Amino acid sequence: MNAQYLCLRIGLTLSLGLLGACQDAPTPLAAPSQPIIQNNQIRYPADHPQLTLLGTEAVAPAHNLRIELPAKLVWNEERTQRIYPAFSGRVVGIHVDLGQSVQVGSRLAQLASPEFGLAQADAARAQADLSLAQKQLRRQQELFDAGVLAHKDLELAQAEEARAQAEWSRAHSRVRLYSSATGLGVDQSLSLTSGIHGVVVERNINPGQELRPDQSGPGTPPLFVITDPQQLWVQIDARELDLTSLKPGRDIRIKVPSLPEASFTAQIHAVADYIDPSTRTIKVRAVVPNPQRLLKGEMLATAHFDRTFIDTVLVPASAVFLRGAQHLVFVQSAPGVFEPRSIVVLHESPKEVLVSEGLHVGERVVVQNGLLLARELRNAQDEAQQKPMTPSAGKP
Repeated sequence: MNAQYLCLRIGLTLSLGLLGACQDAPTPLAAPSQPIIQNNQIRYPADHPQLTLLGTEAVAPAHNLRIELPAKLVWNEERTQRIYPAFSGRVVGIHVDLGQSVQVGSRLAQLASPEFGLAQADAARAQADLSLAQKQLRRQQELFDAGVLAHKDLELAQAEEARAQAEWSRAHSRVRLYSSATGLGVDQSLSLTSGIHGVVVERNINPGQELRPDQSGPGTPPLFVITDPQQLWVQIDARELDLTSLKPGRDIRIKVPSLPEASFTAQIHAVADYIDPSTRTIKVRAVVPNPQRLLKGEMLATAHFDRTFIDTVLVPASAVFLRGAQHLVFVQSAPGVFEPRSIVVLHESPKEVLVSEGLHVGERVVVQNGLLLARELRNAQDEAQQKPMTPSAGKP
């Protein structure tokens, strides 16, 4: 009895298990129909799930387009002075610091310079020689007037006085060029002075530092940089297509990342006549007023200006992709039908692309997941190339 009951129970359990397994098995779903590649078009069935991923947008006409170009703020070189040592010497005093305003003739630093002392000695020697030549000329003139001296000797005295005068002018001008002292004493003290009104924006000098004129030149920082920061230069890297819109005298807008809510008006003053071979851009220089000194030298900026276009259309940048050197978009020619189309790009920005050929106003282009279409089309083309040709009937 027990054996029969046990066999019956096992059989019932197996039956229930098989019945439950049959009820829990999921019903297989029908696979969606695959898109059809025909005449270089991708045709999707109306119920294909991939259609929900392909966002489209209508092509819009382009009239005025906001152009953005990279730029950098630098000191206005017409209002900037860089101070280098004209004579070798040792720094014995520094009289200005960064951010300090200076006037014409303001003393920046003091050097003890034996080399400048030689220039002072030359000026003093030239002064003594000139005084002696003038005295000799007066004596010769008196003797000539008395009829004792020949005219030839008077002319020699006059020539000697002229040579002494020229030498004194040269030596004295050299000293006065680097020193405002009116005396002819030899103190070997050389003052570095400012030649313009401005602000000290750079200082590369230390007390006791030994300076030499041969340390000046490209790659060597100046001792002082004096500039007027109330007006700066804007160096803009423009493309060839932008030159028709960037003419001297035009106003543009400047924005810097540190002041996102502010914009500044600059005026173009000069456009270079050559293209940089490394960047393929053209240097454009503008001048921007900076009365509140919010802008700083070497700031990175963006130059904005509006450009008018005719017979062009505008599409989102996400709709355009490259195939080699060719720009392509996918156009929706009918519901569920997409075709690649080559376009000519006139201008590109991070958000928009200006197209001069290949598209018309009102056409819809794929702006989302266009790479899915490109992959489908490429896979179909690869399969068509790899598929062996079927031999004709009656031929081996």
